[in-house]
Amino acid sequence: MSTNASLSPKLKKRLLLGVLFGVLVYVSFALLTDGPGIWDALRDFPPIWILVACGLSFLNYCVRFARWERYRSILGIQMPVLTSFRIYIAGLALTVTPGKMGEAFRSILIQQVDATPIARSAPMVVAERFTDLLGFLILVAIGGIASQPDYLWVFWGTLALCVFLLVLVGSRRAGDFMLAILARLPLVGSLVEHAGHALDSSRELLRPRELVMPSVVSTIGWGLECFGFYLISNALVPGGVDLLFATFTFSLSAIVGAVLIIFPGGLGVTEASMGGLLTARYKAIGLAQGVAEAKALSATFLIRLCTLWFAVLIGCLALFLHTRLSRRAGGRDPKPELP
Repeated sequence: MSTNASLSPKLKKRLLLGVLFGVLVYVSFALLTDGPGIWDALRDFPPIWILVACGLSFLNYCVRFARWERYRSILGIQMPVLTSFRIYIAGLALTVTPGKMGEAFRSILIQQVDATPIARSAPMVVAERFTDLLGFLILVAIGGIASQPDYLWVFWGTLALCVFLLVLVGSRRAGDFMLAILARLPLVGSLVEHAGHALDSSRELLRPRELVMPSVVSTIGWGLECFGFYLISNALVPGGVDLLFATFTFSLSAIVGAVLIIFPGGLGVTEASMGGLLTARYKAIGLAQGVAEAKALSATFLIRLCTLWFAVLIGCLALFLHTRLSRRAGGRDPKPELP
């Protein structure tokens, strides 16, 4: 089985649209706020913190790779660890897709390596997103949800959604009922068999005893990026935020971006939430409105550069490397398409 994994025109278009949308979001933020103030805030920013934050992000990916390997083991997907790591990182290239579901591209790469059906492996991405939400909820609680009563509804609403999805996936009766409804629909009825296999895989990955370790891994991994946000925020305004507030702000903003899955990579909503919370914090310690907004948006742009866009960058590099190694191995598969 060959492993040629170069981006198809369809995938390139999705990636390009995500990048263009990101540029539009950031330009809009700059135009609607104090653009010169943001530039002044960034002009003297020590670049070493960008490298540190990117390093923490990469460490986050390495930590969460342990969860990916656990899921791969449960589903019996066999491949060398280094190949698995390349595929995992390559999936980050499509982070700027609604709900990050472009990362399901990994399933295509897995299929090319060991012929595992896409319906069998795709639930790994779903399980990752689910336990990521649980990890963020834990981080929000650690960060101090009790001290931020205005946002309790986000916490409890997301927790209720997670419980509902877990019951829906975990109950075979509920799953069969859902599949029976899908079978009657004209456009998706033919996909019921594949959906059934995917549901079976999801049920394996989201069993109650399999939720603890992946959720803890997610909490540790994303906690590293929370720490990166803390470092950047304090580099812009020394002593401006504490670690708990940074953890709360980063995690809550990530939840908002994840729940509103129509926005690629949470673009726009994550930045707005993070920038708004940080602006209020900077104002509370005595900064003027304009200065607080400029500093907060600068911190938001920088951390998103070191998380979301850094992920896209290393994902593209990993995909390029995977493609080169595939061609050296003599692979001649057609360029993969997302289903």
